[in-house]
Parts: sequence; C-alpha cells; structure tokens
Amino acid sequence: MFSLIRQSIKMSLVALLANKARSFLTMLGIIIGVAAVIIIVSVGAGAQSLIVAQVKSLGTNLVGIMPGKSEEKGPPASVMGVVITTLTYEDALALRDKKNVPNFVEVAGYSMGNGTASWQSNSYDTTLRGSTVGYLAVEGGEVAEGRFFTEEEENSLARVVVLGSKAKDEIFGNSDAVGERIKIKKHTFEVIGVMKERGKIAFQDYDDQIIIPIKTAQKLLFGINHLGLIRAKVDYEENMDKAMEDAVVTLRERHDITDKSGASDDFTISSAAEALDMITTITDALRFFLAAMAALSLLVGGIGIMNIMLVSVTERTREIGLRKAVGANNSNITTQFLIEAIIITSIGGVIGIISGVIFSFLIAIVIQALDYDWTFSVSIWSILLALFVAMIIGLIFGLYPARKASKLEPVEALRYE
Repeated sequence: MFSLIRQSIKMSLVALLANKARSFLTMLGIIIGVAAVIIIVSVGAGAQSLIVAQVKSLGTNLVGIMPGKSEEKGPPASVMGVVITTLTYEDALALRDKKNVPNFVEVAGYSMGNGTASWQSNSYDTTLRGSTVGYLAVEGGEVAEGRFFTEEEENSLARVVVLGSKAKDEIFGNSDAVGERIKIKKHTFEVIGVMKERGKIAFQDYDDQIIIPIKTAQKLLFGINHLGLIRAKVDYEENMDKAMEDAVVTLRERHDITDKSGASDDFTISSAAEALDMITTITDALRFFLAAMAALSLLVGGIGIMNIMLVSVTERTREIGLRKAVGANNSNITTQFLIEAIIITSIGGVIGIISGVIFSFLIAIVIQALDYDWTFSVSIWSILLALFVAMIIGLIFGLYPARKASKLEPVEALRYE
C-alpha cells in the first residue's frame, strides 16, 4: 500500500514538473488565498493589540460618561458624531462632589471643536479642547513650560490657554510661547503653559491641541452649554463597580429619572475594562469575517485546480489506457490524480504561508516605523488552518477529474489521439 502511494507521488511530481508553468499558474489561486488569510489574521491581531494597548495606556481605573443611552448592541449615538446635549458642566461638578461619588479621585468634563490659532503672521488649524481643571489628574501628562489654568480661571471665563507641544511648535516655532497672546475665532487668549510632548494615545494626538477652560470654550468659541464627554478617575480598581453605581444614581437624580431599570437613562457609563471587552469582541468578529472573505479566494483556486486536472486527464488519456491495460484498476487511477491535486494545493499552501508571513512582517515593520505600538503576530492555528483548507480543497476539487479518469475504458483510451 505504502509503496503504491510512494510510486503515485513520484509519478505526480514528474507530471507536474513536466508542465512547470501550468502547475504554477494552477497553484497561484491557492497561494493568493492562503497568503491573504495569513495576512488578514496577522494584521487583525496587530490592529487589535494596537487598539487595546492605546486604551490601556489611558489607565484601567478610568470611567467614561457619554451623553445618550447606549444602543442594545453598541455604543451611544454620540460616539458616531450625533450631537446629544444631555450632559452638562453641572453634572461634572456633581460627580466631582465626594458626597455623591466618594471613590472618584477627580473628574474632567470636555467639549471639543476645531479652530485656527494665529500669532503674528503664523496660523495653525488644530483641535480646541475645552476642559475642566481636573484634566491633568484624569488624563495625565505634564506641563513643560508655564502652568495649567486654575479653578478660579475656569469659573471666571478667563481667556487663557495651554498649548500642546506640536501646536506650540507650529504656531511659535523656536520662540517662547508663555506670556504671548494668540487669536482664536477673533478672541485673544494668553498662553500660560505648554504641555510636555506625549504623542498619540487612544488615537488622540495629545500634542496637537489647545486646552481652554471649559466655560471659556463653551461661551466664547463653541456657543454651547453641554459637554461631549466626562471622564473620572477611580481611586482603586476594586471600587470601580461601586463608583459607577454612585455615578448612575447621581445623574439619575440630577436628570429626574425615576426608572431604575436604566431604560430611561440619557447617559452611558462604562469602565475602561468594559470598553476593552467591547473593542476585543468587535475586532475579533471583524478579523474572522475578513479571514472568511479572504478564504473565498481559495474556492477560486480550487475551481482552477479542477479545470487544469480535467485538461490533464484529457491530455493523458493514452497514459491512463496503458496503465489500465497493464493491470491498474480504477482505485489506482483515482489515487494518482487525487495525489496530484493534493500535491498542487499543498505546495501552493506552503508558498502562500511563506508569502503571507513575509508580507505580514513587512507590514509590521512599516507601521512600527510610523511610531505605532504594533505587534507582529502570526498564529500557528491560522497557518495550520490555511494549509488544511488548501489540502481539503485539493481533495474535493480533484475528486471529479480523478473519478472521470478512472472510468475511462482501456481500449477507448488507447485509441485516443
């Protein structure tokens, strides 16, 4: 039995090498399909690690409060850019009150927008972040020059700003910024501080922004009276659930919500851990969906194998007749052509795996060169799965040509021209 299989493999290799170009083109669909699966799974894993690392870098003891009730299977509409005005500056103050939420170390409320800052002949388009004084305690970061604004300045509509390091460089270049005055939307502001360079965290560029006292930003720049986001820092992670419960009670009382089931809530509270779970679930589903789409190209490769094997059967009709005439049975002929199909897909699968790993590695190098925390990852299961699927496709799509070859009558096959 083993000698017969070994002989069939040897004959298959001879037949494939006799038509190298055709054999390679036959493998090409499998190579592309397997490589695509490897690349997508690898890139998906790298993207997931990047997103998770970005969220974790903000801290696992943070609570995010967004306006609007979250959907049953997704985040609130405010995440998608829909303007919801249910959170206010007074809500942030209530959450900051230790009588209401004793486990919140600090609370920061935000309103975001875009604008052009100008100084002398220089102007720069950047992000305008209205924030409460709790910004540093919640978000982290350090002031490199000057100082941050005070609670008194927050409440008095003081026209002061703190620049991110990139915004400072773009507006002032090598000149000192602290003490200078810039214009934003026809209003003049004094620069009182410059933040230390921090980079991108959670896909937010902390260096490319101008931080403004929240009331000043709302009244003078945005013309609004609501917050887009509230973040709070919890003292200890084990107190996270208790802090979130207290925050829910506080906001329901402020918003006159008597329904304790949460159905009438006009806000959404989530912890960093919940955000990570949601992100992981979404990215996992996306990875598997994309891998499944890439795997469809393997079916195209399988059809190509079947077509080429049918051509091969036609070309080798006399060979089949001769083998049957000297004693080969239907099973021997079927095995011969099945082995050829499996060899084609196996070699194509191996080349596809090598190509996929190389391309995934190159992608990782490029993204890491762009200063992103990207992890190069190729899982063993994706390699084995791709190779297994390729072999199964070779078996399935090679079965029909193999059976057709085995059913040829010896006399008719020998007469074939």
